[in-house]
Amino acid sequence: MQDDAVPQRTRHEANRRAWNAATPAHNSHKADQAAFLRAGGSTLFPEEITLLGDLRGKALLHLQCNAGQDTLSLAARGARVVGVDISDYAIEFARQLAADADIPATFERADIYDWFAEARAAGRQFDLVFCSYGFLCWLSDLRGWARGIASALKPGGRFVAVEFHPFAMVFDDDWSLTSDYSTGGRPLDWPSGVGDYVAPSGDGLTPSGWVEGVTDFQNPHPGHEWQWGLGEVVTALIEAGLTLETLREYPYTNGEKSFDGMREGAGKRMYPPEGTPSLPLMFGLAARRGA
Repeated sequence: MQDDAVPQRTRHEANRRAWNAATPAHNSHKADQAAFLRAGGSTLFPEEITLLGDLRGKALLHLQCNAGQDTLSLAARGARVVGVDISDYAIEFARQLAADADIPATFERADIYDWFAEARAAGRQFDLVFCSYGFLCWLSDLRGWARGIASALKPGGRFVAVEFHPFAMVFDDDWSLTSDYSTGGRPLDWPSGVGDYVAPSGDGLTPSGWVEGVTDFQNPHPGHEWQWGLGEVVTALIEAGLTLETLREYPYTNGEKSFDGMREGAGKRMYPPEGTPSLPLMFGLAARRGA
């Protein structure tokens, strides 16, 4: 359901509150993350490592970085990282995690659209901009997002994304066809915001070790999402001046058991139930700003 009379900024702020409530529940299932990272552990998957390439000495911007686990894993590979997220709790947690893991990183709390405007005015630019796993549905302005990425890249810089495939979002938890592939920018407003997707995924999303943590989490804050198709994403990046270099689709999800009956394969890749045809469940892309 949706109400076009509600300002987008109001929806963003509601999502901030929803993420502030959900992130502690997510982290409650993860064993000592600082010790895991300090010992050389990583939360990254091969798909993003391959697309990003050698990070040594690179300035990297991680948008919608959540609580910083992936950001610090990128820093451990030699990048100079800045993580940005709308959630106050997530950024505070990320800063403490960086200190406890002894991995240098900078974390900034902001609505990314505000952050883009401020960074553009300050002339801040990066060798790489990175987004991953669950970023797309929180973007109310796809073209503004793409323009922001282009402005945050140095000439010759690259944008890399790994994300759950928009096609997978047409299914409900039980694989029934429920949602439109794209809403074309129309918001979807839900009475209950971000849920606890970590708990049902077990050790798939808890490389430091799974613990029971919070049970039966119910988010008291509403959530607001936007469903964009893959063609819309690619077109927005091209219109912003980026050149698409790589576009890949994967018949599995990394770590997260997004739907009922998913089977775990090697490397914590989660596949549909036995007998289900191969489906695009993730995509990865890389695009470059001209020199």
